[in-house]
Amino acid sequence: MGEWDSWLGRNEMREDRLDEALAKRWLATFDLQAGADTTMPQGIHFCLCTPDAATSALGEDGHPARSDNRDSFMPPIPMPRRMWASSDITFLSPIRTGARIDRISRIASISEKDGSSGKLAFVEVEHVTTCENVEAVHEKQTLVYRDAAPADAALVPPETGESTFDPAGWDAHGEVAPDPRLLFRYSALTFNTHRIHYDTPYARDIERYRGLVVHGPLTASLLLQLAASRFGDNRLASFSFRGVSPAIAGEPLHLVIRGDGDAIELGAFAADGRQVTKAKAALA
Repeated sequence: MGEWDSWLGRNEMREDRLDEALAKRWLATFDLQAGADTTMPQGIHFCLCTPDAATSALGEDGHPARSDNRDSFMPPIPMPRRMWASSDITFLSPIRTGARIDRISRIASISEKDGSSGKLAFVEVEHVTTCENVEAVHEKQTLVYRDAAPADAALVPPETGESTFDPAGWDAHGEVAPDPRLLFRYSALTFNTHRIHYDTPYARDIERYRGLVVHGPLTASLLLQLAASRFGDNRLASFSFRGVSPAIAGEPLHLVIRGDGDAIELGAFAADGRQVTKAKAALA
């Protein structure tokens, strides 16, 4: 038996409603216009059924504190640094404004391994999101936990080099510089109080990032919007992404896509060509 085996299979249920106000705020955050009907673009599910821990129940990093009581959903892994590592998503039906949203989450696996930066712990969570009792999104999300960074650790990622990103070979290319205003709005939409997204001294001095870190699902949402601009809204049957390197607020982020059908490749890159996010997708 592993140390965290009693958490395997634990379930958590949340409910929400995608009201018109939330839909408008999401669209405004990404400078998008509402469609002709009530169908929302893919990626809205990241902002639904969000954690609602009381402020007094937050840990030092801003995430809900983990505990070993029987009501705790996430295992109390003692490593203090947490990041969204990857997601594997299946889109089954669109999510609509005004709809009731339910989500069942389950701890699917917990594992540990030694990485180049020390010990790592991975928690895989399966989410099933329904819209008016119809399954809309299946997601397998992987979270990674790491030990505290040494006080003298080099800041990551390294300063942008002299190289430049070359979009040649990609079918479509866009550029955006996610600034602190966008990060703040996305944190508000997702009720995400992780301090690396809004507290520069904490991000730099405690977690040793070079600046505020762009949310993984925020970058994923931008890639989903690039796919929508190329193929149309709600056209993807599947989408998976993996964080490769942190994106820093205020710095250019190159978004690219190529391929078609069931072999679509997407990516996000820093200005000097450092890859931030790898992603792939398939059309319905």
